[in-house]
Amino acid sequence: MRKEEIYTIDDIYALPEGERAELIDGKIYAMAPPNTRHQRLVHFFDREIGNYIQKNNGECEVFPAPFAVFLNGDDKNYVEPDISVICDKDKITDKGCHGAPDWVIEIVSPGSRQMDYYKKLFKYRTAGIREYWVVDPEKELVTVYSFEKDSMEEYPFGVEIPAGIYEGFSIKVQ
Repeated sequence: MRKEEIYTIDDIYALPEGERAELIDGKIYAMAPPNTRHQRLVHFFDREIGNYIQKNNGECEVFPAPFAVFLNGDDKNYVEPDISVICDKDKITDKGCHGAPDWVIEIVSPGSRQMDYYKKLFKYRTAGIREYWVVDPEKELVTVYSFEKDSMEEYPFGVEIPAGIYEGFSIKVQ
């Protein structure tokens, strides 16, 4: 029987220039370039969350993709969430975030559906992320996982979605 190869973060950094991938439990997953709607949503969330943090003199920082997140303190897990909100400045280095961000938003692409709804859901939950949003442009639906409250809610586009890590802050996705 052939043994499956286990990859590390060194393999991610050795990828050809311009090629992006994520690493989950030693397996490499290639990332397709995002489409225009995807990028508009990334920009929207980055702006909305960043403006809220700035207006309220918040301690957290928002980082849009590509931004490296080294989830488990090992060399076999590396992800690039579409949006990462990090409140612990000690986790942030020149290379990215070492440990779990507080809030992660992933925007589903046709090729990332399985990854965003299943693999990343499990990885983010076990890594200690407080809140995880899966934004599905095709379904016009946002699924919000609050791991602190052990809850899951679904919101259609066009309604206010409360951000669990910020009291009184909500976002309406159009």
